[in-house]
Amino acid sequence: MIDEQYINALKALSDQNRLRLFWLFLHIDDCIAVAEAMDIIGDTHYNVSRNLKMLYRAGLLNHQKQGKWVFYTLKTQAQTHCQYLVESVRSLPDSEFQEVARRCRLRLSLRIDGECVVGPDSEEWQNLLGK
Repeated sequence: MIDEQYINALKALSDQNRLRLFWLFLHIDDCIAVAEAMDIIGDTHYNVSRNLKMLYRAGLLNHQKQGKWVFYTLKTQAQTHCQYLVESVRSLPDSEFQEVARRCRLRLSLRIDGECVVGPDSEEWQNLLGK
């Protein structure tokens, strides 16, 4: 029987926004708050929160609540077949993720002392985007 976590991980990564989010976690080596992910992906709280929860339930991310923010981080994979899945996503061409990586760097630059202090779609974020 195939490991159910592996199947859930494959299902979770079959969505473009979840794949983009997971790719970011593999390349930024940092936690991301739901509010930050909303701006990075450019989607609603409901959709981003649901996508992050799917990645969490699939065993790909950890989450932790700090004050009013929920932060997600990459989960270390113990099983070899899950490690291969992670490496497969890690090796996807960077060129496919340039815009989301740019938006991530911009959004994380709004942190103060490494902490998320700005909610989603803020004036500060709009200014960074040049809107």
